Order: sequence, then C-alpha cells, then structure tokens
Amino acid sequence: MTSEQDGVGSVARRRPEQLLLAFFGELVVDKAVGPVPAAVLIDVLAELDVASAATRATLARMVTRGLLSRRPSGRSVAYVLTDVGARVLREARDRVFATDPFAPDGTGWTLVAYSVPESRRDVRHRVRAQLSWAGFGLVRDGLWIAPGAVDLGKVLEGVRTDSSLGPGELELLAFRAEELPGFPVTAAIDGAWRLEEVRARHERFTRAWADVEPDAEAPALRDLTALVADWLDLLRGAPRLPAEHLGPDWPAGRSAATFRRMHRALAPLATAELRARLERSEYSTHP
Repeated sequence: MTSEQDGVGSVARRRPEQLLLAFFGELVVDKAVGPVPAAVLIDVLAELDVASAATRATLARMVTRGLLSRRPSGRSVAYVLTDVGARVLREARDRVFATDPFAPDGTGWTLVAYSVPESRRDVRHRVRAQLSWAGFGLVRDGLWIAPGAVDLGKVLEGVRTDSSLGPGELELLAFRAEELPGFPVTAAIDGAWRLEEVRARHERFTRAWADVEPDAEAPALRDLTALVADWLDLLRGAPRLPAEHLGPDWPAGRSAATFRRMHRALAPLATAELRARLERSEYSTHP
C-alpha cells in the first residue's frame, strides 16, 4: 500500500483506544472470532506507532470501563468484548455504514440541556462525549442542538442507567423545535460546529485516503484498523446537518465514497490476515 507517509493515511495522530475500538468493531463484534490475544492487539497497534505499554494501559482501562474482559491465553491473556462493549460498537456501526451518514434523521431540531454536579466530572464528560457522537453541537452554555429527530433515550441510555449515579445527579431537559420563518438558525449552526473546521476535517480524511492503493502484500489489518479509526473520528466531529445549510461543494459525499472504496478493498484482506495471525502458535505463548 502506498501513501504520503506510513501507508495508512496522514490524519492526525490516532489514540490507542480509538484504534482498539475500530479493531473490535470492525473485526470482532458479531463475527466468528474468539478471544483476541494481547499480543495480536499489541502487534497491530505497534504497526501504527503505538508503544506496547500504551496499548496495555488502554486495554486495562477498557476492562475497567466494562467494554472488554480478560481471558487466559497461554502465558498471557486475551480479550473479549463484554455485552456492553458489543452494544456500544453495534450502535456505532449503524452510523459507520449508514447510506448517508451525514444526513439528519427527520426534520426540525432536537435541543438538550443537562445539569451534573461539579463532583461528577466523569459523568459530565460521558454526557458530552455521547452528545457529540450523536451529532449535537453546543449553541451556548448548557444548551446543545442537533438536526433532526434524535432518540435521546438511546443516546444517553448507558449514562442514565449508571448505578453509580445518585438521585438528581443527572438532570436532563430535552425538546423538539422547528425553525421559524424570519429567524434562520444558520448563525447558530456555524457557531455550534464551526463549519469551516468541519469542512477541513472532511478534506483531510479524503486527502489521507484518496490516493492509497490496497496491496495484497501490505498489512491490511493495520490499514483497515487505521481507516475505521479515522472514519469514526470524522463521524464524531462532523454533524448530520441539513443540506440547505451547507454549500453546494460540501465534501461529505467525497469522504463517504473514499471510505466505502477503501473498506471494500481492505475488509476481506484484513479478515484473512487476522485469521492467520490467530492461528499462529506464537500468540498463545507470547508473554
């Protein structure tokens, strides 16, 4: 595979958790794949310039958060998705492979305000992350907006059912709204999402992957993991905005076409490569 730098595009540096979620979401969830030895995960991320210590630390955090669980594997350990981890990745997959992942679901707008005690910054961070993933932008302090009809119960299900939350520690107010004639929301949209930055993110993704040519001799497992991680990062930062609020040359269509082309080429190669790696006996005894 050829590209500008390392064979897997040149999007901003990828975080270990971002790469591991991409790996499990693309190659493990709902696939006939058993526990994945730590050595496989360490080797794949090492090919993406992630140190083994960082990969191990990230895996430990994902176990603590209930996304993964450990299984013995020779002298080492392997990892499997928990029910929670599988649910999170299935929900993400719906957006990853949506026919038009940047189009809103329905008309109008969904608005949300929430309150979390200062002592529960962890909850505040989770709510913000979930809202951002669902396409919400911050209009002003405490008020978030997303185009279309967002199923907020589904978006925040994991946070709202967190057994560590005490009574009243998470207060939510949500409602639907329609744009009134003479009061366009264009300015609010640009302020909530900084459209030129969103455009730049689309263009970076397309530049990074448009000229990459899959090669049967290249490590497709590495490349597919990087591709899906970059795509998830773009989906998280690019809202589902109505076309009438975007320019005629908006780059979302080009981004989606680039992802689909690369995914079609890499997925079967990466699946075969993972199968081969799992069959190698060294991974059952890797310390």
